[in-house]
Amino acid sequence: MASKKFSRSDGRAFDQLRPMETRVGVIPRADGSALFRIGNTVAIAAVYGPRAFHPTFLRNPERGVLRCNYNMMAFSGSGERVRPGPSRRSREISLVTEKALNSVIDLSEFPNTVVDVFIELLQTDGGTRCAGITAASMALADAGFLMKEMVSAVSVGALEDNLVVDLTSEEDCELKAVDIPIAMTSRSKNITLLQLDGMISKDNFFAAVELAKKACSALHDVQAKALREKYPQGADENGK
Repeated sequence: MASKKFSRSDGRAFDQLRPMETRVGVIPRADGSALFRIGNTVAIAAVYGPRAFHPTFLRNPERGVLRCNYNMMAFSGSGERVRPGPSRRSREISLVTEKALNSVIDLSEFPNTVVDVFIELLQTDGGTRCAGITAASMALADAGFLMKEMVSAVSVGALEDNLVVDLTSEEDCELKAVDIPIAMTSRSKNITLLQLDGMISKDNFFAAVELAKKACSALHDVQAKALREKYPQGADENGK
């Protein structure tokens, strides 16, 4: 049951996303790149490849391998300085990002190779893994890889008995919201990432998924707009 007295600190409605900015082709020397900003969270993704995969025993003779690397820059947060280098959290987010994108990208034409996606968080205020996935999907499309559809991601949470979309860092950490990062494909609405941090009722969980579906559709619209601006003759309704 929603609380009538509760209001979000930034004044947004429960189902409202923060202001967004999207651009592709932001790193000229990358094979594909994208910037995605939502509120005060800013992610840049750069794609390199396909290229030779070393060590060779990790190669897949049937298709290329997608390898993602998620990193928060040292001064990206508003709190303490982020320790440089890989961490358990960054490795976990890198892995779930790979899994969120693998189902939509076709690398069958590039056996024994690797496609690297580097995701850098320049500024963070909640929803970093979701911003990284959204940026990476655009960057892969910018690189020209065959993709069945785009992937968009958003965090939905339960906060003081309310379901809210696009959690800020304050809502996630200080107000201790139940955090549910969800990634969905643009056309079929298949879920490619679903994580849950906390306890939530079954009814609220399914309601959260429906909120995420609506939010991901709005996210896809801005992804597709950025791709159409760069490729006005090549993008279809799915942003490909």
